[in-house]
Amino acid sequence: MGNKSSSNISSSYPQHDDPAYRKCQELKMERWIQMHYQIKEREEAIQIARNRELFYWISGFYLTSMFGCISIYQRTRRPISLLPMVPLSFVMGYYADLAYGSKIHRIKAEANMIMEHESELLHWPGGLPTVATIDEGRVEAEMEKKMHPHHS
Repeated sequence: MGNKSSSNISSSYPQHDDPAYRKCQELKMERWIQMHYQIKEREEAIQIARNRELFYWISGFYLTSMFGCISIYQRTRRPISLLPMVPLSFVMGYYADLAYGSKIHRIKAEANMIMEHESELLHWPGGLPTVATIDEGRVEAEMEKKMHPHHS
């Protein structure tokens, strides 16, 4: 009789080879992938917006510096007074390319090249974390908290 009740319980749960169960799992995985893709898109959009905002601030500094250097040059006629504009021009070019140019496309292309041809650079030191190492770290953190409650 115990056998019969346990078979009823196990038959009420979906089997892993059940097509409906597999379809549900695939749908869940597709949703999870889509959600993370959309989260990464939003994070990237925020990063681009951040770069553009920084570009505006650097542009203001650059223009102020340029007018200052030009006014000093007009008074002194010394070309050295324009020297600070050289490195600032490189900084401006970098951030202009990052904010509005094709730098992001070049970065992504380089990342794809690394993933295809230099994948050994992407391996984590010590390999992937395992459940055991995560639990070990959690236990160590709890022990540390118990031993030194004033440090947290």
